[in-house]
Amino acid sequence: MSKLFLARLIDYLRKELILSIMVSFENTEVAFRGKSNRELKKAYWLFKLVANPGMVKFGKGFTNFSLKTKLPVKGIIKRTIFQQFCGGETINESIETAKKLAERNVKTILDYSIEGKTEEKDFDRTVEEILSTIKAGKDNPNIPFAVFKVTGISTFDILEKANGGIDQLNADELAKYERIVERIETICKNGFENDQPVFIDAEESWIQDTIDRIVVDLSKKYNKEKAIVFNTLQMYRHDRLAYLKEVVAQAEQENWHPGFKIVRGAYMEKERERAQKMGYPSPIQPTKADTDSDYDASVAFCLDHIDRVAICAGTHNELSSEKLAKLIEEKGLTHDDRRVYFAQLLGMSDHISFNLADNGFMVAKYVPYGPVKEVLPYLIRRAEENTSVAGQTSRELTLIKKEIARRKI
Repeated sequence: MSKLFLARLIDYLRKELILSIMVSFENTEVAFRGKSNRELKKAYWLFKLVANPGMVKFGKGFTNFSLKTKLPVKGIIKRTIFQQFCGGETINESIETAKKLAERNVKTILDYSIEGKTEEKDFDRTVEEILSTIKAGKDNPNIPFAVFKVTGISTFDILEKANGGIDQLNADELAKYERIVERIETICKNGFENDQPVFIDAEESWIQDTIDRIVVDLSKKYNKEKAIVFNTLQMYRHDRLAYLKEVVAQAEQENWHPGFKIVRGAYMEKERERAQKMGYPSPIQPTKADTDSDYDASVAFCLDHIDRVAICAGTHNELSSEKLAKLIEEKGLTHDDRRVYFAQLLGMSDHISFNLADNGFMVAKYVPYGPVKEVLPYLIRRAEENTSVAGQTSRELTLIKKEIARRKI
């Protein structure tokens, strides 16, 4: 065994040991330092409820019935599930949440989580709200990104019909499509002018091609110097790693800087059902392991091209977070390199967020906000997703119990 090989092996093992000592996702003292005993116990019982599919189903039906019949349940919702997963009803309330996160070196992504609107006036009002989040970010260094869903500012049917190309649209539909593009560009241009990067969320595959085309066009325009417009890639799709590489190659050729938020994804069951019903090949990975593999490969690819690419790794997966932290070390990047962010949802995976932040990595929490009644669809979806994700809720419960026991000792 050569001395050079031995030296390299020792250096590699030293780096592995240092990182494992630095970042431990088992450190519940760091993870829950910002929660009182009362808040910790409340979170425990919320996750216990979310872990029960029957209770989630009952809660969804009861909540919808209560709101329709105007039963006084808003206060209960606000003090429980809303308080756990949302920053507030307004930007100002959410900025207070952002201040608390900033005390722990965690940034905030304000997410106006209103869904299901269909009127043009509502779309325009949502655009104005998103512009307000950009302004809030300009005035507050602890709010480094803005975010929005295209379906929050447009009708679904136009996006779906345009998925095969805008030549599929008639004159009236084309006018509506152009209005959608105008809204999206208004947001991205405002982000560019205020030096505030903007995440555009991923959606169902049968409208995603439309979104991808718009994002690439706007990236060419506003990402000349650095990534301002970010696309979101859902790695449960088997074609997204190839698409990522294709976009980076295009950006290198045309000299612009792509930004990507990399996630595993949120529409898998819906995607499979639609593909089966309509008789086309499913866009979904064959196995969870394939999704995990493509997720990690996409993050590694972005780090290999970090001189051109900016990335936000949106994940609640400990292993993927650990791998990215190690890659940052191996590439010789500083922990606070603003081209590489980790992100988790408010109220979840605090053991990942705060332990990474405690070691100087760039971390942001998605902080949904909006009027309680308007945010309910988001909250119900979040509860359903937590119930269906194997191991997620049980992991949260285990860590909370561990911290409660530690505090007693």
